[in-house]
Amino acid sequence: MDPFWIALAFVIVGILMLIAEMATPGSFIIVPGTVVLVLGLLWLINPAWTLEWWSIIVAVVVLIPMIFAAIKLYQMLAPPAPPETTVASSLAGKKGVVISEIIPNTITGKVRLENNETWSATAPVKIMVGVRVKVVESRGVHIVVAELEK
Repeated sequence: MDPFWIALAFVIVGILMLIAEMATPGSFIIVPGTVVLVLGLLWLINPAWTLEWWSIIVAVVVLIPMIFAAIKLYQMLAPPAPPETTVASSLAGKKGVVISEIIPNTITGKVRLENNETWSATAPVKIMVGVRVKVVESRGVHIVVAELEK
């Protein structure tokens, strides 16, 4: 096969890979796409370079900085967000609805809070399903609630 057509195929494939990266950012197609495109352009300049041993070295020299550049680019576009967790102390004062009967001294009761989180709950008195409650405190993986005044 003529080296010119190989070079042209590399350019076309490289461009298609970069377009695919734009359509689905974050899939790291930009790195191999750039390497393929650069090699194809070099080979178009001089098709005889297509079969040279140092073409592999050029690919590696382009590949390594592109990996780091792509990682930095994606870090700038979408910086890592801190994990979203609920701190137990932040639950005090939240309101919710009992969705499973609360029995004193057990954590079998369930409360759905306003933010749609469901927590195991206990209370000093029995509270029926459907009653609105307020979180008094949290204890590990469950909450202590009190019935809201009507």
